Amino acid sequence: MPDLRSRFDELLRRLGEISDLHRVSSLLSWDQETKMPPLGASARAEQLATLARLAHELDTAPELGVLLEELGELEESSERESFEASVVRVARRDYEKKRRVPSELRAEMTRAGSLGYRAWLEARAAGDFALLRRHLERRLALMHEYVACHEPFEDAYDVLLDDHEPRMRTADVEAVFGRLKDELVPLVAGLQEPVDDSCLHGDFAPDRQREFSLEVLSRWGMDNSAWRLDDTVHPFASTIAAADVRLTARFDRENLTGVLSCLHEFGHGLYERQVDGRYARTPLQAGASSAFHESQSRLWENVVGRRLSTWRFFYPRLQKTFPERLADVRLEDFHRALNRIAPTVTRVDADEVTYPLHIVLRFELEREMLSGEVAPADLPEAFDAKLCEYLGVEPAGVVEGVLQDVHWSDSDFGYFPTYAIGNVIAAQLWERATSELVDLDREFERGEFGSLREWLQEHVHRWGRAFEPPELLVRVVGGPLDPEAYLAYLHRKVDALEPG
Repeated sequence: MPDLRSRFDELLRRLGEISDLHRVSSLLSWDQETKMPPLGASARAEQLATLARLAHELDTAPELGVLLEELGELEESSERESFEASVVRVARRDYEKKRRVPSELRAEMTRAGSLGYRAWLEARAAGDFALLRRHLERRLALMHEYVACHEPFEDAYDVLLDDHEPRMRTADVEAVFGRLKDELVPLVAGLQEPVDDSCLHGDFAPDRQREFSLEVLSRWGMDNSAWRLDDTVHPFASTIAAADVRLTARFDRENLTGVLSCLHEFGHGLYERQVDGRYARTPLQAGASSAFHESQSRLWENVVGRRLSTWRFFYPRLQKTFPERLADVRLEDFHRALNRIAPTVTRVDADEVTYPLHIVLRFELEREMLSGEVAPADLPEAFDAKLCEYLGVEPAGVVEGVLQDVHWSDSDFGYFPTYAIGNVIAAQLWERATSELVDLDREFERGEFGSLREWLQEHVHRWGRAFEPPELLVRVVGGPLDPEAYLAYLHRKVDALEPG
């Protein structure tokens, strides 16, 4: 029997090289969406495709499979929480899934995503969906090839969903989304006259928005030695290493949504910033799933970022930043405006109550495109129809409609559902956190957010991918995924805004 310690060290060496390639790829993608000149798109697509092919070849190398087989004893004999058992368990699952997919297919999917992103930018600038359509058709064809690699399966969408949310099935999403839709469609249809949010619109200089956002984020835990904030079209967070966290934002002069997007992306960055340092350059150095990641961004953006106690501390500073707009606006009126509920055509601008319906309609359209029920050419019309049916709104054109999101250009299907699932998890985490940390509002009023940050690190962040999402959720909140805490939270939002 080979020496387990030396073989495990060899496994860590191989996994470290794989991690390095994936992180370099993330860095090139970050550059593509922030700094790269437009004419670099075709070369960048080839560079990313090459890295994807090389990483996939290492991911699926027979030698790696032999190592994992030899280390099976270590996985079985160790405590489930142990570093060694977790590395072997997660690496084995990744290996068994990735080895089904040819390297050239993985490279082509990456190339198509890179080219699709540039096509999306051009389509938005021209207001012409046709510029993206052929790229979407190509990506859909590649997804069918990818799904076929994983036969047999109960539902083709399960294969794509599992890439983002391990062990979750399409039927699980349908059950949660059915509950959300049944509750929220009539709730949205019966909303009272929206709160006046005019104080959030006007002339807000982007440079001052950035300055204020950085002040908030520094209070929350961002520091210049490990984080940075850059501009992009569609905000995102990218972690190149635990001490190299890249946030991006888009500050529009006419509103303050850029500030909220910074709060959102901070949640993503904090998650991977606080993963156990031992997990560096292993498959454990990431969030448990896309939905768990989204739970962190939505918790910090919405549950904390729209909370009255938070703004008792930050609002005077915002007034000083924009005195010409906010000096005469009361905190209570600003807070009500920040929590305004009214259907919008744009997902990223949606309030907390209407947001889940934006995700439900995208999930349904993805399933219909994958099954062939909706062709890419028909997507703009189908998208607008569901917006009207669920939210009672109609976009002015494709830029407000089907082109509003980047995801169908550079990502595979199965990602959108995790946004709403993340909201559900966030509500469950908040419910548990506030049962254990009873003075959070008092701390927020003093500009202190360390208790919540440390609680999340201890119970969620530090574990990285050591546990699959269902197990991690049970460990933290004591039960499975349940939308009822989230629905109760949304009803409280609506009740708080009603007059009287």
